[in-house]
Amino acid sequence: MGNLISHTRQPYVRPKASWKPARETHVRKLLEASPGLPVPNPTIPFWTVPPAPIATHLPLEYIPAYADIVIIGSGITAASFARTLFGENDSLHVVMLEARDACSGATGRNGGHINPPLYHDYTTLKGDYGEDTAKMIMRFRLSHLAEMKRAAAEEHLTEECQIREVETIDVFYDRTLFEEAKEKLNRYKTDMPVEASSYRSYEAAEGIQNFHLSPLSVGCISTVAGAVHPYRLVTGVLSRLLSEYPKEFQLYTQTPCTSITQPTPASPFYTVTTPRGSIKTPHIIHATNAYVSHLVTPLRRIIVPVCESMSAQRPGVTLTPSTLSGARSFVFYGQREGFDYLTQLPGGENELMFGAGLAGLVGLGNADDSMYSVYSATHISGALPVYFGERNWGAEGVAVEEGEEDGGEWHQGRVKALWSGILSNSADGLPWVGRLPVKVAGRKAPPVSSTPATQDVVAIKRKEDIVMGSGRVGMTASPGEWISAGYSGEGMVHAWMSAKAVAHMVLGTEGDVDLGGWFPKVFTVTEKRWKSAQKRNAVRLVSK
Repeated sequence: MGNLISHTRQPYVRPKASWKPARETHVRKLLEASPGLPVPNPTIPFWTVPPAPIATHLPLEYIPAYADIVIIGSGITAASFARTLFGENDSLHVVMLEARDACSGATGRNGGHINPPLYHDYTTLKGDYGEDTAKMIMRFRLSHLAEMKRAAAEEHLTEECQIREVETIDVFYDRTLFEEAKEKLNRYKTDMPVEASSYRSYEAAEGIQNFHLSPLSVGCISTVAGAVHPYRLVTGVLSRLLSEYPKEFQLYTQTPCTSITQPTPASPFYTVTTPRGSIKTPHIIHATNAYVSHLVTPLRRIIVPVCESMSAQRPGVTLTPSTLSGARSFVFYGQREGFDYLTQLPGGENELMFGAGLAGLVGLGNADDSMYSVYSATHISGALPVYFGERNWGAEGVAVEEGEEDGGEWHQGRVKALWSGILSNSADGLPWVGRLPVKVAGRKAPPVSSTPATQDVVAIKRKEDIVMGSGRVGMTASPGEWISAGYSGEGMVHAWMSAKAVAHMVLGTEGDVDLGGWFPKVFTVTEKRWKSAQKRNAVRLVSK
């Protein structure tokens, strides 16, 4: 949840050789099960109180009969896609469907980190995909902070969503892990010296002194990253779009997509069914991340839900030199499997947003965020004074009087709030982005003649434009289903730019933005990759 899983950030417990086939069978069943729809009674994230004005947005009781594009989901992926789309073409009719309140999924539940795993993954990615692709993935991840800061500024949300640069520190409590991390960092610095210029490693004594950590720390690695209030960023973007494009853009909350029917000769569009009626459309955008395989069944075992825990905690009274009141973030590595992550709000009670990647197999295949793992919740409720040291932590912070807008629902002790969230894990470790091939979608696409079009033949400016006949010019690429999902816990450094790429793919404007120059081609969905991932998932998720 905000940086939970990467090639080196795996929360899964490594199976022992003594595991019996029955255990593997159980795990495979978890991988193959449908995530279902988001549950109606989720735990309450600290980020979402007070709720945004559009939290329960519902323009009409029933959805329209047709839309040029239907977006399923309302988190960071959906917001970035819609923002990019309307920035390029404000003539399309777009309907966004959300099963619960706006931004109630992983985006509104994560840690607020914009902290890409770089040296952690570089060597592995270089070995798997080659040096050029590994470098492109690193630069793609790095681009998110600058791009999101720019977007927040353009939306006049910088102060509201608290987006900022922070000094981030990887803290190690295991000597072997620290030595391995330094070796990886050296390889990254050798190949990408410019991108790695802000990194610095500290041995135990220097790190403990500089960052006011527990004497148990054996070393640290620091660099520059980002932090944000993700809920306010996304709901702010969606609010502006709803206001600026009242006819073209509609958001229906509490409106889950229950099924998708492929086109027929009598109806050359997808039929998207919801409790508020059905809607015809030539384009479907799957922006549901961990839940995507509920509607795209061929992606089961490929994109798998994982349930993890998150918290908001009051800092100890003498902790400020460690965290600088929100100007630092941390990732804590206490053992080989799993890690914990921390950022801090720059205002209010300077709450510590602290999460764990330690639920292991308990969270695998679990898409129910109405509860959290007792093991994980117990861990994050008590770990922080140990990570920083009791002297640096000091006495427990005292709760201030809650305002009326908080509803008086937060706890009075150190842990103000505990909640869970559903992230995804990709079978091959990479996001799945772009058009879904028919075999992967499990449905045939509408005919080209169903492409949204305009009568203005003067609009033909690109060779990619689809000429429909009778003077009609396609405003988008040919119809189909599209996806941006499978971020493996690193959504804050994959989702925004991946969704932007999909928007340009749907519009057919890839050449206009030099998509091949910044978007990693290995993220795209192909039948070959899908088949390969089906074979790899058991190895990566069960036997790793």
